[in-house]
Amino acid sequence: MAHRDGTDELVVRARDGDGDAWARLVERHSALLWSIARSHGLNDADSADVVQTTWLRLVERIDALRDPAATGCWLATTARNESMRLVRRKSRDLPMVPAPRRPEPGPERIVAARERLGRVGSALDTLPRRCRTLLRLFALAPSHAELAAALGIPVGSVAPTRARCLDALRRLVP
Repeated sequence: MAHRDGTDELVVRARDGDGDAWARLVERHSALLWSIARSHGLNDADSADVVQTTWLRLVERIDALRDPAATGCWLATTARNESMRLVRRKSRDLPMVPAPRRPEPGPERIVAARERLGRVGSALDTLPRRCRTLLRLFALAPSHAELAAALGIPVGSVAPTRARCLDALRRLVP
């Protein structure tokens, strides 16, 4: 069965040495892999190591993949496992720190939007780690299956868990 986003075809072509297919796979999935690594509190250098190792694992195992259409889930799971391995190895759990925001001069609506964004960010930081991670990864995961793989939860739990997390966030944001 073909995967709706064509990942299965890209994997088959990459397996056969098609450099363009590899480039498209990397382009399609790298943002998710980076977010998974960052969601584990890893800094830029460690996140880069996780992403690079995840792609290396795919190169090493591409011939053994049973279902090329599930490659996105495989990559997400591998990135999660590599991130946890690195966190354990370093024996630390770094807090997730939002990127510093530079104030921009502009009309009142920009100021109001930034204030609301700040309130949302502050409220997000008070949610349990599982909710924070799910909501941050949701925007980058191409499918619920890949998000579930990244989080290590059943696919059927993604939508209800997301709804509960969003409800909790809405209650916190004035």
